[in-house]
Parts: sequence; C-alpha cells; structure tokens
Amino acid sequence: MDMPPIEQLRGRQLGRILIKMSILRRRDVHDALDIQKQRGGPIGAILVESGQITEEQLNYALAAQVGMVAVDLGSMDIPQEVVDMIPAQMANTYKIVPFKFVAEKNQIHVAMSSPDNFRATDDLKTLMGFDVVAAICDPAMLQQSLQKCYPEGSIESMSAIIDEIESDADLASLAGRGESIDLEQLKEAADSNPVKRLLNLVLLQAIRDKASDVHFEPFEDEFKMRYRIDGVLYEMIPPPRYIAMAISSRIKVMANLDIAERRLPQDGRIELVVGGNPVDLRVAVLPTLFGESVVMRVLDRANVNLDLDKLGLREDDLSVIDQIIRRPNGIVIVTGPTGSGKTTTLYSALNTLNTPEVKLLTAEDPVEYDIDGLIQCQVRPEVGLTFARALRSFLRQDPDTVLIGEIRDLETAQIAVQAALTGHLVFSTVHTNDAPSTFARMLDLGLEAFLITATVEAIIAQRLVRRICKNCKTKFEPTEELLMELSLTEEKVAGQTFYYGKGCDFCNNTGYRGRTAIYEILVVDDPIRDLVMRQASTALVRAEAKKRGMRTLRESGLLSIFDGLTTIEEVVKETIMEDE
Repeated sequence: MDMPPIEQLRGRQLGRILIKMSILRRRDVHDALDIQKQRGGPIGAILVESGQITEEQLNYALAAQVGMVAVDLGSMDIPQEVVDMIPAQMANTYKIVPFKFVAEKNQIHVAMSSPDNFRATDDLKTLMGFDVVAAICDPAMLQQSLQKCYPEGSIESMSAIIDEIESDADLASLAGRGESIDLEQLKEAADSNPVKRLLNLVLLQAIRDKASDVHFEPFEDEFKMRYRIDGVLYEMIPPPRYIAMAISSRIKVMANLDIAERRLPQDGRIELVVGGNPVDLRVAVLPTLFGESVVMRVLDRANVNLDLDKLGLREDDLSVIDQIIRRPNGIVIVTGPTGSGKTTTLYSALNTLNTPEVKLLTAEDPVEYDIDGLIQCQVRPEVGLTFARALRSFLRQDPDTVLIGEIRDLETAQIAVQAALTGHLVFSTVHTNDAPSTFARMLDLGLEAFLITATVEAIIAQRLVRRICKNCKTKFEPTEELLMELSLTEEKVAGQTFYYGKGCDFCNNTGYRGRTAIYEILVVDDPIRDLVMRQASTALVRAEAKKRGMRTLRESGLLSIFDGLTTIEEVVKETIMEDE
C-alpha cells in the first residue's frame, strides 16, 4: 500500500487521506460525501459498503489520521528482550506485538491491527509504566507474529516469575530493610519488570477467574496474595516477603496514589479494558503492623447483570418487589452484611425504574457502577459531603426516587424520613442480620417509632449462597446429621432430591460456580406498624411477619436446596436458626 509520510496524513479528513494514499480519486470521495448528506453515517462505512475500499484500507487510513505509522511485522526481526517486556498473557489479551524499545525514553513501540484499540495503549501504560507508541499492521500478520513471539505454552506461570524475582539481585537487596528504603530505590523496585509482570499476571488471572477481590497482605515472615471467588478466599503462591513494599508501591503508581505516604490509608481506582470488557479496580491501601495491606475490588461491568429477574428471586418474591419499588413514596431498606449483594439488588431496582420520565439520584460511598440515566454522587466525608448533606441537596434537585448508600446515623435517617414524607421514594441499606431486626436498629439510631411506621414500606434482607456447578452436579442422600443442621427430619424431606458438586476443572474442583441470592421480604402493613409503635421485641415482629406470609432467609435457602441450586452447607453457613 502506498503510504506517504505520516506528517502529511495526521489530522487530515479521511477522504483526503485516501486520495493521498492513491486508493481513491477526488470524484469518488465527492460521491460518498453526497450519499453521506442524504442518509448520514460515517464516510468510511459508506465507502466500505459500496466496495470502493476494503476494511483493511479503512483501518490504515483511520490509523494515519491519528498519527499511527504502518509497519510490516513479517519483515522484522524482533529482539527477544523486546518480546519479553510484554508478558504473553497481556500480548494475547490486548492483541499487540512489541517490536522496538527505546530505553532512554522508556518508550515501547507496539503493533496492533485496529486503530480503535487505543485502550490497549492506555492499559499498557497503566499496567507496565511504559510510554507507548502504537503502529498499525495487517491483522493476519499480527496473528502470525503473536504465535511466533508467544508460542503455545509461553504463558508465564506464577512460579516462574517468583523464581525470577528470587534470583533478581536488585530486588533481593530490599530484604531486611523494613521501612528504611529511600523513595528512589522504592520507585526503581516498583518499576522493575518482574514486579510489574507478577502484578499483571495476578490481575489478569483474577479477572479471568471472575474474582471479586484481590488481597496483598504483608505478615512478619511472609507476603500473602489471595483472591476471593464466589465469596471464598483462595491463596496463590506467595512471593518473597521483601517485595511487599515494591508491590504496594506499584499498585499506588497505577492508582495515582502517593507512594511516599505509608502512614495513612489511601483509596484509589484503576480503569482497564480486558478482552474488550471495561473493568474497574477499586484500590484500598491500609497501613498495618508489617507494611501496607492492599485490597483491590474487581468491578467487571461486563459480568454485572442489573435485571431484577436475574437476581435469583422466586416468582412470588419478584412480583412483591416489583410492587414495592413502584410505590409513589416511602422508604425501602435492603439489609445484609458486606458482600451480600445489596448494591446489585438496589441498582437492579433503579434500573427497572430508569425511564425518561423519572428522575433518579444516588449518593454512594463509593459509586460502584456508573449507569446511564442515573445522577450519581460520590460521598466524600473528608470535605464534608456526607450522606446527610448529599440527601439534603438532593431534595432541591426535584427527584422522584433517591438512593442513599447507607443509613448509618440519625441525621441521615431523619432526612430520609423527610424525603419520604414529602413524596419521594427512598432506597437505602442498613447493616442488620435480618429484616425484623431493622426496626430495632432504626430505633437505636434515635428515630421515633411513629416516623418509622409512617415511612418504611418494606425491608428486604438477603444473603448470597454459592450455586452448585452445573457441570459436576450429582444427586446424593443426605445423612441424618446433615439434615439435623437445618432441623429437618426424613419425613419432612420425603420425595425431595438433594445435590452437590463433585468438583471438576470448570469449577476449580470446588463443586460450586457462581452465586445466587436468597431473600427475606418484610412488607410493612398495619399489624406490623402496631408492633413497632409499641416497640415490641424483634421476636414478636418476626413471628407476626411470618404469620403474614414472610418467608425467612432460612426458608428461602431450603427452597433453593430443594430446587437443586445450592447445598445444605451453604444455607447453614449463611442463615441462622429462627426461633420456633
């Protein structure tokens, strides 16, 4: 393909570039512009559709427009040390091949097949710390070069990188230094290739295995790396203790945090696109006795499904919740421990209500997923933007529905009540063990009973239980002891089938794959209001709610067991025995 110097093409209009590349004549471009005036759409797509240019020629022209040069990887002899600078997983994930490294500028040149792959260059800069220069090349040639530079089996293993770290003299010199490492040496260690490659491998593996969190934990004699899948922590091969500070510093650099600050907690965020999916990593750094503990929460937006009917709600529960969230005013509370899926339930409810005629405002700490149509506000207590202050401002923004991340003090509770009494629907969360005990918690915050009964419309308690892996799901007969854990007798379970997961490659031999929610939905009606007004005990409120049709968490768990979704052990672990 005839490519003039890139300076003559950068920033020019696409038609002009194609003329300069001797692909089109001036008349062809004018014809395409006439079609564009009639029906709209990008001129490149019009030219491809009419058969005047190929997809590949369009790619080259678009790349030239943003200043990318074209390279022929087939004629290049790429040095092995340049190939080694980008780990195999990363090259394959982002579909890039490095072909040149300029050490004095810390600049790496990479080839890609699409000019739209700009996120790859951003992520490469974030993950590896290089200044990245992108070039365009033929897709078939790129695939050939990928296979040649990173043959099958060249995917790095954790143990191979850890061996490399252990044999690295510069990193080994950090051993026994404690807090006495100066900033320059720390930056150098954080920028070392083995440290970057180890961190990338851990992150890509965590995202691939659908982990929700990655933990880096320094102890007196070891440095642990663990990640949580379906609520359970698994340990990875531990690297040497002395690279703890290099790892935490590298994460801080990626999250734009202060690497000189080691005495105070810090929070940050890293945005990546892995395999075409946007992934947010929320970073929390906590100073501990033996160094900084870092936890990264993985928010994979491609994996979140914000549909109420995809949450694991039973048909009758779904219709009850659908009625509750369509009420004109009042407070709807979702309760449960950290990591029980409260945010997903609330987002799904808001997503259901998210139509052009409804104004939705949220105050969150932090904002977990940004959703079109929702006006989302990040709470920042350090500058005085608390839940209460945000909610007070919300009421001047003319909302229909507001989400307040958590009711954790009397001031927030009072303004939530005011909002509900002035015709708004308020969603929020409270940390309690089950739905009936939420009233006691609200009273404990100092809220008057008559305000609670006037505003609270429903309380939804929830837990997440692991799903049995569909691939290795197996029937079994539970023992009497196992049934006793749920206070079940053999007569009660006559005719029911029980399942468990044997363990297979698909579920990492755990027997479980994914999670589902179990719910306890307490709809507040007059008899319940009377009990709350009299400040009756939680046990009385629970008994009345059950009488009025509330299915407890344990009963929901039992139904999930009978449906073959989860196991007795999971339900026992996540729910408590109710008083008979």
